[in-house]
Amino acid sequence: METTVVDVPERGRFEVRVGERVVGLASYHVENGTMALPHTEVDPSMGGRGLGKVLVAGVLDAARERGLHVLPYCSFVRHYIQQHPETLDLVADEDKPHFGLATADR
Repeated sequence: METTVVDVPERGRFEVRVGERVVGLASYHVENGTMALPHTEVDPSMGGRGLGKVLVAGVLDAARERGLHVLPYCSFVRHYIQQHPETLDLVADEDKPHFGLATADR
């Protein structure tokens, strides 16, 4: 089955779907050119398949396409950014210290 990441703006979230089934979500709020990312979750029965990474990658790709910075309040999103330094530029320099990302690009 195909895995997709879909923006559902009326619900303030991105969903990761396997086929038509929603198996995870990342909530967000956009204001003043910044996308706040407070929470992600994946159905525990679907754990261990990398769906959380697929979800976060899709969300960050969408933020980049829209020219937005991100505020990675969610620890899973922060960890993903730390593990994928090519996404670090999505966090504004002045916000990096707040999220423990100040030295991640050095």
